[in-house]
Amino acid sequence: MDADVLIVGAGPAGLTAAAELRRLGVPRVLVADREAEPGGVPRHSWHTGYGLRDRHRVLSGPAYARALADAAARVGAELRTGCTVTGLRADGDASSAVLTSASGIEEVQPGAVLLATGCRERPRAARLVPGDRPIGVLTTGELQQRVYLGGERLEGLALIVGVEHVSFSAAVTLAHAGARVTALVTEHERQQSYAAFRLGAALRWGVPVWTSSAVTRVTGASGRLAAVEVTDLAGGKTRTVACDWLVFTGDWIPDHVLARSSGLALDAGTRGPAVDTTLATSVPGVFAAGNLIHAAETADIAALSGRHAARQIASFLAAAAPSAAPRVPVTAESPLRWISPNLVGADRVAPSLGRFILRAAEFRRLARLAVRQDGRVLARSRPLRLIPGRPVYLRASWLTRVDPGGGPVRVGVELPPAGSLCVTGLDRPRLGEASGGVAAVPGDRRADRGGRRVAAGAAGARRPDPPGRRRAGQACGA
Repeated sequence: MDADVLIVGAGPAGLTAAAELRRLGVPRVLVADREAEPGGVPRHSWHTGYGLRDRHRVLSGPAYARALADAAARVGAELRTGCTVTGLRADGDASSAVLTSASGIEEVQPGAVLLATGCRERPRAARLVPGDRPIGVLTTGELQQRVYLGGERLEGLALIVGVEHVSFSAAVTLAHAGARVTALVTEHERQQSYAAFRLGAALRWGVPVWTSSAVTRVTGASGRLAAVEVTDLAGGKTRTVACDWLVFTGDWIPDHVLARSSGLALDAGTRGPAVDTTLATSVPGVFAAGNLIHAAETADIAALSGRHAARQIASFLAAAAPSAAPRVPVTAESPLRWISPNLVGADRVAPSLGRFILRAAEFRRLARLAVRQDGRVLARSRPLRLIPGRPVYLRASWLTRVDPGGGPVRVGVELPPAGSLCVTGLDRPRLGEASGGVAAVPGDRRADRGGRRVAAGAAGARRPDPPGRRRAGQACGA
């Protein structure tokens, strides 16, 4: 059968893209997903907080999934669940895909393809944790499906590996299922989520967070999980923790199996398909969106990525021929892990929400991002904090300065001089700054030694400095 656009994945990105494509007048939009129902991960995430950016209201996970599926079906997109795309041939001239379901095997020849297969957590085997292989070792996704979709009770003691946002979601799910969480364990020196989450878990369920610790062995008895060995990475001491459930959370990787088998170029940082700011991959007519290209952002940001991709796909279908202009690579330098999108085309289209998404490998305070090409500084960001597992955003205003024929664009981290608490020299005034380009460190009350924030008034205006007070543009205490 034929389709104008084939979308692989019926999660937030895929469903939002389908609805947008139909709104833009694309006649035949087919969405294929291997799950029994559309909606993706939000179907089994019963906590609230979904839909703020894309639907402008707060919903629970299941309600958000239903809203997206209903919106796509209502405008005429065809949703095929229980249907796996087992093959994709994309050579730039024509695309074809093989769909396998209970109805049999079908071949689809779409005008364009959008891969929106999302991401998954790295399981125990991928983290190389040795020991027995008993029942009771899960990821958050499996845990939530068993509890919220299967209605299972998981009583006993549980240990959670990871201290990201999803780790606290796993703690809530375990509490709903009747388990008691012993602790959350992380190899980092401090947690990666919000302090409020840790405080809430401690006050509500008495759950501690063990930092600089790692699960180094799993022990089973009679085929079931009995205990795990936890090693203190700072001192090397080990202890045995009895538990009935071990949940591995976070440490996201894109579900890139189809992209890789189809011969698409993958980005070494994100490990998903390499995409430019239009979300086009290395093969003309094949696009990628959502957490396949930035694992893992919140569902509403993934949905907006799908909407952005839909608009670019509509433009691609309307164009006489795809652009053959070379694209400039965008790379992230240590301590940054990756940046998405990771290519810039000659048209220099702004990415979704007008910003790039980055991840860091280390904790850093008062660092700022610097964008360079061929030795030229294209832009610098505000001072910011780097936290592993947490997103960092970089505005895309510097795209207009990129030389399409130049070398790779590199995004690195600049640290302030030792002992300095103020950072100056921002490229241009921003909201809340004076026109001279000086600003206090956002949210940092140490911007001056007196404990007072540095205030900037309207453009070109500045409040008089009190006696003994330093401006943000002056050197702060060494």
